[in-house]
Amino acid sequence: MTPRRRLLLPVLLSAVFAISTAAETKVRNFDQAAISPDGKRVAWIGPAEAPTGADATVTVNGLYVQALDNPAATPQRINTGTFAKSTIDGVAWSVDSRMLAFLCEVSEQMQVCVSGADGQSPRKITDLKGALADPAWSPDGKQVAFLFIENAPRKPGPLEAMTPETGVIESKIYEQRLAVLDVNSGAVRQISPPEMYVYEFNWSPDGKQFALTAAPGEGDANWYTAQLYRLPAMGGSLVPVYKPPLQMAVPRWSPDGKNIAFIAGLMSDEGSTGGDIFVVPAEGGEARNVTPGIPGSPSWLTWQSADKILFAGRFDGDAGIATVDVGTRKVTQVWRGPESILKNESISVSADATRSAIIRHSAAKPPEVWAGPTGAWKQITRANEEVRPGWGDVKSVHWTSDNMNVQGWLAYPVGFDPNHVDPKHRYPMVVVVHGGPAGASASGWPGSFFSSTLYALTKEGYFVLFPNPRGSYGQGEAFVRGNVKDFGGGDLRDILAGVDSVVKTQPVDNDRIGITGWSYGGYMTMWAITQTNRFRAAVSGAGLSNFQSYYGQNDIDQWMIPYFGASVYDDPAVYARSSPMTFIKNVKTPTLIVVGDRDGEVPAPQSREFWHALKALGVETQYVVYEGEGHSIQKAEHRKDIGDRLVAWFNRFLKPEPGKTQ
Repeated sequence: MTPRRRLLLPVLLSAVFAISTAAETKVRNFDQAAISPDGKRVAWIGPAEAPTGADATVTVNGLYVQALDNPAATPQRINTGTFAKSTIDGVAWSVDSRMLAFLCEVSEQMQVCVSGADGQSPRKITDLKGALADPAWSPDGKQVAFLFIENAPRKPGPLEAMTPETGVIESKIYEQRLAVLDVNSGAVRQISPPEMYVYEFNWSPDGKQFALTAAPGEGDANWYTAQLYRLPAMGGSLVPVYKPPLQMAVPRWSPDGKNIAFIAGLMSDEGSTGGDIFVVPAEGGEARNVTPGIPGSPSWLTWQSADKILFAGRFDGDAGIATVDVGTRKVTQVWRGPESILKNESISVSADATRSAIIRHSAAKPPEVWAGPTGAWKQITRANEEVRPGWGDVKSVHWTSDNMNVQGWLAYPVGFDPNHVDPKHRYPMVVVVHGGPAGASASGWPGSFFSSTLYALTKEGYFVLFPNPRGSYGQGEAFVRGNVKDFGGGDLRDILAGVDSVVKTQPVDNDRIGITGWSYGGYMTMWAITQTNRFRAAVSGAGLSNFQSYYGQNDIDQWMIPYFGASVYDDPAVYARSSPMTFIKNVKTPTLIVVGDRDGEVPAPQSREFWHALKALGVETQYVVYEGEGHSIQKAEHRKDIGDRLVAWFNRFLKPEPGKTQ
């Protein structure tokens, strides 16, 4: 439920997974692109160009810098090989565009490193133990601020494998604090209060203070109650600025230092941001919504001037960039496309916010770095020029449900030709529900092991429908709140209406439709088969079967209160109404259930409870638990096993003629 931790796993299909095409060429991955403040250079983490010859399938990642006035020149690679491994994260330019700060792995520990933009003399500055994230230069170029969890026992975030619990359970909280590094001396100070967990921060224009979001207590759960504060750059007490009614993210100072903008709304996932844009006086006061009723979901923002905000987000399935006049609330579209922008639809902008760098990708085109005037970028890298999709076409589709417009994506079987369809032939289809629920399926190059497997179904002759039902981003904040106190109600009706629409317009066999999803998608899979027998096979990944028991099992219980209106202890009935276990005796659908044994987001007992019931009821089922895995499956062999099992399960129950199995 962060660019670092994307909870309930929205299927945004970002480019972090290598998929083989017919030519066995692998996609080269990009993690970040950052334009210099003067707009003259772009840095990125990833490959420089497409390898050739014997090493054509090898991905060579690193930190590269390219001058935009000479795109034909060979990119400069920052050589950290003398002191660090190739793992690099969090690239940040100094305000004068002369220096880069970044995180680099040294002896299995990330440290803050700096380098000249020309690649000369990169050096490690810190010698810390713990988790570091999000370095950012001070306006005077003398300091670098970053987030730091000292002595963190594991990688932070609910997606990661939880620490096994035995004996007396440790109650110690590892707070993420704001730290400031003096670049010349190497001195590090933790400046935020030790009892507060800091999630995001932004330097003030004069460098004298920070805007930040924070909450007391355990970080994973309490992000949902975080507030906006100011903090002096020298450290001290937090000064409250604004307490949002729901969630908030992306705090940004205005250039004149008078206001702070942020995004607020109903968000199920930290880092999976969506909502409306608000502006509040930096000294505190009433926050003003400057995008009320916008038909989309802003996910990132920056100030273009003292009275104009540039923002990016998801709009009816597309990625988009626009501006809003803070005074008049007029929104002006800058760019929009049926694709994805890596890193939660965010972009990197120059100091005047007129030029930017992004990583663009879609279901048809693999990721590459683009940079230049915003909306009129030029392609900078060509690392994936030889890569072609190995799946069928993916197109945006729309349908009506409860008089609302609903959008989704339909992937076609490989080789499908709409102009030459055998009227007697019907195809099976699998419905894929994204995570969240506040997330969205988008057109993108497959990014997770799960999305890659789903696209692979098109090679097996399936249509694949990725619906964005109410609760999803892309249609405005009212749509996102459409399943509050109605989990599994309107959102399931939207999904079923989408299935009806596809069956009416495409040669899909109504008797050979399956459903799957991960996290919220796993929950919706479990829920759907308790409400209808429409689906002939199901695969639930990290699914949630019983909200009443789940409330006390998971590590992020605060996410549920905005959706259900109260805790399970105060209103157990509203949780029971949306629990698959309440209606378990209705299930007839063969169901494969998979989960990680150390999942703190949706713990494995939720999957076991559902599996146990299906066994007792005589419904065909299989339950697979993956050792050492959290909510996000990391080991390659486990990813492959899940993919193989999913495809085999659907082939078994959906490939034969109705009523038969293989």
